[in-house]
Amino acid sequence: MSEERDDPRPYRPGVGVMLLNDAGRVFVAQRADTQTAAWQMPQGGVDPGEDPRTAAFREMAEEIGTDKAEVIAETPDWLYYDLPKDLADRLWDGQYRGQMQKWYLARFTGTDADIRLDAHHHPEFTTWSWADPADLPDLIIGFKRPLYEKVLEAFRPYLDNPPDASF
Repeated sequence: MSEERDDPRPYRPGVGVMLLNDAGRVFVAQRADTQTAAWQMPQGGVDPGEDPRTAAFREMAEEIGTDKAEVIAETPDWLYYDLPKDLADRLWDGQYRGQMQKWYLARFTGTDADIRLDAHHHPEFTTWSWADPADLPDLIIGFKRPLYEKVLEAFRPYLDNPPDASF
C-alpha cells in the first residue's frame, strides 16, 4: 500500500494490464485528466459480476482501442494501493480508499496502428509510448509507485526470460 492511514472504506476491485510488444517494451499512456506528466498502464474497475480477466480486456479496449493481446501471466494475489486522502474523498463518490487490483502480463498481438486512444467517447489518455519496464516506477504518479514496483516484481521472471523468442 502506498500510504498507511486509518480509513474504514473498502478497496475498489480493479485490474491492470502490463502489455508487452515484441521488443519486450511496455505500453504506457499519459493521462488526460492530470496537469502533471502522469503515465500509466491500462487499468480500471471490475464491473459487478464481471471476472477480472474479462475486465482487463474490456478496459484495454475502452482505454487504448484494442484488446489484441494474449495473457502470459497474472498476479497470484490482489495488489493494493491507497489514494491520497483528498483524491479518495473525490473519486468514485468517495466510496473507496483505493483499489485492489489483479494484474495481467500480456503480449500485444496487434500493430501500433491498432492502438486508438480516441476509440472511447471520453479518452483517458492523450499520448502513448512503449517504455522500458525498468522505467515504469519513474513514469507513474507517486502514490502508485509501490504498486508498479510490485507488478514488476511479480512479472520479473517473464521480463528477464520472455516466453516468446520474438521478444
